[in-house]
Amino acid sequence: MNIPGLIVAKKAEGEVKPRLIVCHGSEDGLAKQATDGTALLIGVSTIVGGGDGEVFDVIRSGLAPVFYSEQIAIGDPITANSDGRAKKANSGDFIIGYAEVAGDTDELGSVWIAPGKQAEPILLN
Repeated sequence: MNIPGLIVAKKAEGEVKPRLIVCHGSEDGLAKQATDGTALLIGVSTIVGGGDGEVFDVIRSGLAPVFYSEQIAIGDPITANSDGRAKKANSGDFIIGYAEVAGDTDELGSVWIAPGKQAEPILLN
């Protein structure tokens, strides 16, 4: 499902492939393909990626198509794997949002963009 909200242009820091999760680059105005959940995730690249230094679009809100890297269920919190594809988040990971549809490895799924950080579990005595 694709119902994007805010879409912004960024300059690619390194190659950014289509329909993958991105994070901020090293300077203002730059974005790069995410490689895990340790950095703030800011959006999903559109159907057109960008080569190093090229301008590309990033979906920052709404529903965005993204490639899955594993089996994902509706509602799973989503972070990035080493290739920028969606995977289930672990506690402490930055997330891009929540799966809008179920899917499997290499399928084009959908994420409801709601960036944040996956909470650590609270242990009660």
